[in-house]
Formats: sequence, C-alpha cells, structure tokens
Amino acid sequence: MRPDILFPLFADLTALPGVGPKVAALMEKACGGGRIKDLLFTPPAGLVDRTRRVAIADAAADGIVTLEAVVDQHQPPASYKQPYKVRMRDETGFLTLVFFHAKADYLRKVLPEGQARVISGRAERFGSEIQMVHPDLIAAPGEIKEADLLQPVYPLTAGLSANVVRKAVKAALPRLPALPEWIAGGIGANENWPGWADAMRALHAPSSMAELDGSKSPARRRLAFDELFAHQLALKLARSSRRGRTGRVITGDGSSVKAVIDNAPFTPTGAQMRAFEAVSADLAEPARMMRLLHGDVGSGKTFVAALAAARAVESGAQAAIMAPTEILARQHAAVIGPLLEAAGIRVVALTGRDKGRARAALTEQIASGEAQVVCGTHALFQEGVEFHDLGLVVIDEQHRFGVSDRRKLTDKGRAPDTLVMSATPIPRTLTLAVYGDLDVSRLDEKPAGRIPPTTRVIPAERLDDVIAGLGRAVAKGERAYWVCPLVEESDTSDLAAAEERYHLLSSALGVRVGLLHGRMPGKEKERVANAFRAGEIDILVATTVIEVGVDAPDATIMVIEHAERFGLAQLHQLRGRVGRGDKPSSCLLVYHGRLGETATKRLEVMRDTDDGFVIAEEDWTLRGSGDPLGLRQSGLPDYRFADLAVHADLLPLASDAAKLATASGDPFTGERGEALRTLLYLFERDEGVRWLRTG
Repeated sequence: MRPDILFPLFADLTALPGVGPKVAALMEKACGGGRIKDLLFTPPAGLVDRTRRVAIADAAADGIVTLEAVVDQHQPPASYKQPYKVRMRDETGFLTLVFFHAKADYLRKVLPEGQARVISGRAERFGSEIQMVHPDLIAAPGEIKEADLLQPVYPLTAGLSANVVRKAVKAALPRLPALPEWIAGGIGANENWPGWADAMRALHAPSSMAELDGSKSPARRRLAFDELFAHQLALKLARSSRRGRTGRVITGDGSSVKAVIDNAPFTPTGAQMRAFEAVSADLAEPARMMRLLHGDVGSGKTFVAALAAARAVESGAQAAIMAPTEILARQHAAVIGPLLEAAGIRVVALTGRDKGRARAALTEQIASGEAQVVCGTHALFQEGVEFHDLGLVVIDEQHRFGVSDRRKLTDKGRAPDTLVMSATPIPRTLTLAVYGDLDVSRLDEKPAGRIPPTTRVIPAERLDDVIAGLGRAVAKGERAYWVCPLVEESDTSDLAAAEERYHLLSSALGVRVGLLHGRMPGKEKERVANAFRAGEIDILVATTVIEVGVDAPDATIMVIEHAERFGLAQLHQLRGRVGRGDKPSSCLLVYHGRLGETATKRLEVMRDTDDGFVIAEEDWTLRGSGDPLGLRQSGLPDYRFADLAVHADLLPLASDAAKLATASGDPFTGERGEALRTLLYLFERDEGVRWLRTG
C-alpha cells in the first residue's frame, strides 16, 4: 500500500484553494494528471523576469517592464464596445492601462485614484501615448517582493492562464511532506544536492534562466537522479523476481546445434558464437532466461536464433519465433528452415493470412509437437493456437510488440525462456534505461568477406544523373532498391510518391521494375518480395516497408530519396539491405532543398561510417531522448524530470545505486527500506514492491 506520508501529493487538484472542477480539468490536460503530484512534477518551461524597473518615459523601449506609478484617473468607456482606461503618472510622464470587458468596481478597488501601484507587463507606444494592455501584475508597493518578480512559466492549454497555474503551485508547495532520504552514501554530498523537498521548492522558484538548465541546476539533477533511481530499482527488482521464479532447464546433447553449424553456408562469427554460448548458459539455468540480442545490420541475429531453437528442440521442447510483419515471419521460416532441416527439425510459418483448412492443419501440427519451430506474427498468441511444449520464445524487432503481446505468447508454454532481438543497435544509455532488467548480448562483428557499401550524398538536382547511372548498372546485371520519401502526415503521399517513381523508372529505363508498399495485401507483398529476391525484378521501388524483411542478398544499389527526412538509425537499416554479399555495393542519399544543421550532420555520419553502434550513439545525440527509436512504444519511460540526452551521466550512477540496494535480501527492511519503498510509490514504480513480495 502507498505510504500515508505521500497522501497529500496524491490528493486531487480540487483540494487546492481556487481550483474547481473546470480549472482542475484544464490543469490535468496541461500537467498530464489530475493530482497535486502531477502539478508539482511539471517543471517550469521558462521564466518571466520582471525585475527590470523603469520610469514611464522609458517603458516602451522593449520587452516586459515593471514600474511604480500613481493612479491618476479612471476613464470609463462611453460604450461597452470600447475599452476601460486608467491613466498612471510618475515624474517622467503618463502611461495608459487598457482593459477590455473590464469590471469597473474591481478596477477601482485594485487601482484607487491617488495611490501608488507597482505595474508589470508589456508596454507599447500607441500613437502619442504609452499603453499597457491588461497588465500581468498589479500590487501595492509594500505587497511586492523581488522574488515575486521572477515568475516561472508552465505548460498551458486553452482556457488556462499562467497566473492560475502559478497560484496553484504556490498553494501546493506547503503540502510537500518531509520524506525519508533514499540516496545512500556520499552521492548527494559529492554532487552537492539539496534534500528532496528543498529540490522541489527550488525547482519552482528559479532565480535565473541558468537554474532552468537541467544539466546544471543541482535541484533538477537531484530530482532527475531520483526518477532514474526509482526506475532502475524497479528494473532490478523485476530481474531478481524473475530469477527467483522457477523456469525450466533446457539442455541437449549438442547434435542438432552441431548439425546446424556444420551445414551452414558460412562460418559463424566469433560474436555469434559468444552470443549463443551466453544463450546456452541461460537456457541451462533453472531460472527463466530474459536476454536481449542486438547487433548491426547483417550481423547474423537470425543464425543465433536458429542455434537457440535447435538447442530447445534437442531438449524435447518447441521454439516460437515471433516477427512484426508477415514478410519477416515468412522470411525467417525461409532462412531458418534450411538451416534446421539439416538437423532434422521441422519449421512451419503461421501468420494471419493462413485460413481454413491450411490453418487447421498448421495448428494441429503445432499442438501435436510435429511442428518443432514455429515462425509467425501476432497469430501465434491468438486463441486456437496451442503448443505441445513451448520452451523458447524468440521475439524479433521486439520494440514493435507491447509487454502484453510478449506475455500472451509466453503464457502458451510452461515458463518458456525468452530471447528478444533488435535489428537496430541500441545506444548504451538506452540499453540501460529501457532494458536494465535484461541480460544483453551485442553482435559487433559482421561475416567475413562482406564489403561495406560506398555511401554518397547527392542533391536532387542530379536525379537525372542518378537514373542514368542506375540504367547502366542494371545493364551490367546489378539490381537496386529505390526507397521513396517518408511523408509522415499521410500514407497516401508515400504511396503516390512510390507510384510516381515506379512509372518514371519503368518508362525511362525500360527494365523490370517492381512496386512494394504498405497498403498492398500480404500475399501481393510477399509475391513482389520473392520475385525481387529471385532476380525477376531489376529495381524494387518501395516505401520504408522494406526496412525490415525484404532481403535480396545480391542487390548492390540502394537509392534513398528525401534522405534528409529519415533518422540515422532508419537510414542505416535501409542501407543494410545492400552490401550483404562479396560484391561492391553503393548507397545514394538523395536530398531535396537546403539541408538544416541536423540533417547535414546525419548525412555526414552516414557517409563517414558503416558501424551501426557508432551510428546508434550519434543518432541518440542528434535526436535526443524525445523518441530515440522513432517508436514511442519502444518502452522508453515517460520521465518528468530526467532528460536522457542531458542526464545520461546520472544513469550509470542510478543503476549502480539500484544494484547496491538490491544486492542482498529484502531491500525494504528498516528505515532505509522504508525510504526506498516511498521512492518507488512516489514515482509510481510500485510494481517493484509487488514483484519482490510475489516473487
């Protein structure tokens, strides 16, 4: 249960004075939640500095000003369509305050004639007079403190004013409880961090723009660490809970694995064998395996998956390999099938398009155990698909599946082991942030004999030269991909661009051109992909549907149009479709218009390196932590204080602190344990407490 000490923070926003249901609904929209905690966990996005005091004569120079003047005269309007005006004076001149739809009684009360008032707002010259429309601040000279002239700016929504949010924050801050300290040892002292409540108060009372800089402000860094620590603690508890649950031991005599290796048409790389040895060791343990396998384009993750499947079958169990698309699922079956057949292992594919008798026959083979390895899509965890004895689950492109999807598939077996794979090398920071509960294997070698593609950056003005060069290459027997621009606003635009290029290349070159896009039926997509793989198509024009799953090892040219619109990781994925054989290959990055600074840097990185891990780190740096994989469902936590692009240095610190906290026994005993429990509930990572209790 949530500790009582946190109840004031989890109270509804309507508990604050002046916040009724309507205002609370608007604040919930702006702050991402309807509790006092959500308001206080929304850092200011900016700062309005009203400390610049001027005389009226200098008020209209520029920006927001604060001045002290005497109320000279009220000037009510002759009709309701005109504004209400109040004339102010000091020794240098006059200033007119302008109010639309004003309440005269209220204005006479706050601006009594003959008395001095401090006024702040944007002053402008209108004809011969200086005006201030709807001043932001009106106060008697003795009421205002210098600190009141520094006003934090919060995210707003239509109908919600900045003053209302500031008043609500001011009313909420006294509710901050004195929480026990969860940062152990000398971390806080070494970093010169304030206590938690002091950090929260400092967050909402910045004295300069520098204090809004999350990389420098001790208060913001302290709160970012707390948030990262809570998440890392939950991940470590999930890991220890999993290790505490009994899985199954999967071992074998090695004959099937040996047969696969001996009959493979290539020599496995050292990285592949190291990854398989780590997987084998996990499978042989009674605890359930949860391992992430990520590597560069073409580094051979599928082969490691085939070896793992062979090991599972050796032990008498079945393996399931789940992919996000039909094309990729069937390609896995096409690649893994021949490898495993050498060991006498039967591989089948099951996707959503299998219907009627064909589907019934497949599900029967899966249920009887005749189908030992099953490659498929979401269809694998639907009702009616039962496994004889599912011992290993391999999830490819795992960031495209939700946690519930993975759980549905693992529920089909008896505590099966899980291997998740990513075709995109994952930056170290992200690996720690998202996959802190997994063991990680990196494939950082490519098969021997592969020649990296030559990458060139070309302006769209030279498109005719590109097409002519493509024609010459095809005449010599080469084959090419042409990827059409990514237009995020509309699938239709993607499709129109692809069709236009398809017709242009067909008429200009007179060669066999194919078209592939996401709106095609599954069977048609597969037909075109297979025709390209078989050499029946010279140029495949496609949208980014080819990024995952269309593999023609002898294709040597990749043209990416509007390359400036793609992220680095995606450009690298697309380029990885070529350069898979021992022939020289090339990638042409065609850009349109003038390149911005970030786009220029991205294309330079692509030209300068073929190392996916270097590219992943650069992509992380350029893209920031907003959406690092280009996919929000990648599992990146929705942090309120931490920005991984800014606070990456705090992540290893938080991870080490979490490791230390969970190193022995029950971490929730004693005063320190209560502090850790409070931390998890504060940041709503309390599943960590449940994992430990139910493990």
